[in-house]
Amino acid sequence: MIKSAKHPPVKTITQLQALEPTNDSELHRFVQYAFGLNVPRRPIIEGNTAPFDYLSHAYFEPTPSLGHNPTRDAVVWANRGGGKTMLGAAATLLDMLFKPGIQISILGGSFEQSCKMHDHLLSLVDRPWFRHLLRSEPTQRYIELINGSRVRILAGSQRSIRGVRVHKLRCDEVEEFQRDAWEAAQLVTRSGFCGEKFIHGCVEALSTMHRPFGLMAEITHGRNHEDTNERKLFRWSAIDVIENCSPFRSCDSCELWQDCQGRAKHARGFVAIDDLIHQKQRTSIRTWAAEMMCQEPEVSHCVYAEFDNTKSIRSDIPEVENGAWIGGMDFGLRNPTVMLWARVGPPDHDPTQRTIHIIDEYIKSELIFDKHLEAIHTRAELQGWPRVDWLGADPAGNQRNSHSGVSDVQVLRTSGYTVRTRQSHISDGIERIRRRLDHGTLFIHPRCQQLIKAIQTYHYDVKNPHREEPIKDGPDHLCDALRYMVVNLELGSGKVVVERY
Repeated sequence: MIKSAKHPPVKTITQLQALEPTNDSELHRFVQYAFGLNVPRRPIIEGNTAPFDYLSHAYFEPTPSLGHNPTRDAVVWANRGGGKTMLGAAATLLDMLFKPGIQISILGGSFEQSCKMHDHLLSLVDRPWFRHLLRSEPTQRYIELINGSRVRILAGSQRSIRGVRVHKLRCDEVEEFQRDAWEAAQLVTRSGFCGEKFIHGCVEALSTMHRPFGLMAEITHGRNHEDTNERKLFRWSAIDVIENCSPFRSCDSCELWQDCQGRAKHARGFVAIDDLIHQKQRTSIRTWAAEMMCQEPEVSHCVYAEFDNTKSIRSDIPEVENGAWIGGMDFGLRNPTVMLWARVGPPDHDPTQRTIHIIDEYIKSELIFDKHLEAIHTRAELQGWPRVDWLGADPAGNQRNSHSGVSDVQVLRTSGYTVRTRQSHISDGIERIRRRLDHGTLFIHPRCQQLIKAIQTYHYDVKNPHREEPIKDGPDHLCDALRYMVVNLELGSGKVVVERY
């Protein structure tokens, strides 16, 4: 990526203004000569974006309108060693140079990660072009220019983030963030004028994605929901930033052929081919695909790795003759109470073959159970759903409430519900759901966004591979409600039937 160039230093703001890029070509040329970075402008892999596309998006500010201004938030999903941290530093310096008074913070998953982008920024401002524009000697936390622009690095904690007010926040290696720190980071930006330019407050997330249930998966997949604050996604892989391959290097025996398909012969990137070959030889296929090719991350720790959006999500719910309405429920107070509604096919000799269509969901916390029931009844009436024929619930719901002396299951039955609370091992219920996903007998309506997300992110303990039960960190509540429904459908109510011969 580095390309040396000898040009006179910029000593005054007036000299700097004369160099201000006004289009992509001028921006690319400025970054190449002033920063020494030759940023690829075209992706090699179809469907990906070029690294320069992110730089252009981050630098050029659209003119605000009186109507709705879409978010300028961005997600950069790139391979390890793909230059994302350096480009984040370059975008930061561009903002500082040409947007007087702009305030930017850099936030990493740890203070050490924050320092990596800051170190790249220090190397850029230390170039002869810009030394005269520094207001004071840079520190390990601050850099400030004579035009009033300032950047500060933050530690990856809520305490470091709260109270910060900046125009832009650049978050490096978001995959390593604590969730509460990421949530706090969403509230620190503000829009405003810097000189004559209006700066749109925004949060940028730059990271690899190697956890199917991690924060980056949540952020990128969240773009597919009906969300007016959709983040702009930029994705590139190792092949998109690979160096130009010599015509004398043979493709036939190349370790990268499956990924490259000869496209590196036309590449203009900066990552050495031999480095990539050695890295691929050292890693597993799944790790290479997730962290270097930026494909969906490995699902070895996902409970429902079989779940496929294209197969299991269906909006067309067929009319089922002699079918039934059933439900699944997980109880909670501080944790959410969950209710799922479903249609199932007609009864036959094998209940495992009855197709289940999950058609709606209810998820709410911090309410007493009576209030949950009122909300559930209201939702069913608004949607036109009838009372379910029976409800599969958490067996723990049979325990009496310490305040009312009545169990949640008893409240349900008093309200007219037929409740099934069949006991089963968690692993048994999970296996039944997996089998349905494999055989196409479980479908979910796209309105059930939280259930879909829960199934995608429900996972085992990565640090303790011998633990057989999934982690209880949020997705488990919806997945438990689904499990109670399936178990009670396939095994029945658990009542013993005695037959005499």
